[in-house]
Amino acid sequence: MAFEELLEDPVIQKYLHELVGPKGMPVAAAPPDGEVTDEELAEELGLELNDVRRALFILYENDLARYRRLRDEDSGWLTYLWTFEYDKIPEALEEEMQRLLGALEERREYERNHQFYLCEVCGIRFEFGEAMDFGFECPDCGSELESMENSRLVDAMDDRIAALRDELNVELSEQESTAEA
Repeated sequence: MAFEELLEDPVIQKYLHELVGPKGMPVAAAPPDGEVTDEELAEELGLELNDVRRALFILYENDLARYRRLRDEDSGWLTYLWTFEYDKIPEALEEEMQRLLGALEERREYERNHQFYLCEVCGIRFEFGEAMDFGFECPDCGSELESMENSRLVDAMDDRIAALRDELNVELSEQESTAEA
């Protein structure tokens, strides 16, 4: 997939923005053909050199850019020539979605397996054990802690997990199928 096609996808734009931030987005959104130095990019884009370098190294750390070093024979200075490898973005997005799916599944189980109490004044949530330790009173304001129903949160997590599984073509395990029934 060509850089231009990839960069038109709002999901990929959001992914790059999350990686490099607003200052680095011009670097991520304008990948040149072939090799380019950080100084050339900074001049071409009208950005601070440090912002360009930061964005390039973030892209490098996420396997979306690579560099080649050249040493000037006379001065000994190193020059970094950068190339972008955006063909790896779909794979990186899938890995990120897999990580998110796992984290959501863990959090859902935590929510299902614990009882919570809420201080309605402060908005602080406590697990049963913590609430019991505090005598079911908020340690900040002294208000009585109320039992908290979290089924809407668990339902929302179920919906998001189902959507992620559908997008990733991940089946329910036998254990999960039994638990869902």
